Amino acid sequence: MSRDDLTVTLPSDLEIQMVRAFDAPRALVFAAHADPEHIKHWWGRGNPLDIQMDFRPGGKYRFVEHADGEEYAFRGEYLEIQEPERIVWTFEFEGMPGHVCVETIAFTEVDGKTTITSLTRFDTKEDRDGMAASGMADGASSSYDALATYLEKL
Repeated sequence: MSRDDLTVTLPSDLEIQMVRAFDAPRALVFAAHADPEHIKHWWGRGNPLDIQMDFRPGGKYRFVEHADGEEYAFRGEYLEIQEPERIVWTFEFEGMPGHVCVETIAFTEVDGKTTITSLTRFDTKEDRDGMAASGMADGASSSYDALATYLEKL
């Protein structure tokens, strides 16, 4: 399935993959994922965001998005960071505790454009299907649109 510039696939019963290209160098796109001052401009689809973040392997994060009078909290731990190629982190929506997935974000650059490939692995097919049905592709597409707009300003 494709939404604007975002392509979403289900490569296995336990995985969701998303791919999107950005007209920006890899170091800048990586920094937009590594620095809370950048993240607050795009991650929550541009909605106000509270960020607690210790960007290092073993470090934890918590993002609280404020939208439509509600708060949506997400948390996890950074498992691996290879600047500027890759980030691996756990991801849990606090509204559904106990459903933790592992996301690997790869950053590749060709001719000054950077492609993000995100591969998220779930413990069960039901968790994967639940995430796929949750509207996450629309949310990711909106966040990536906000990232593209933000990168143009940098």
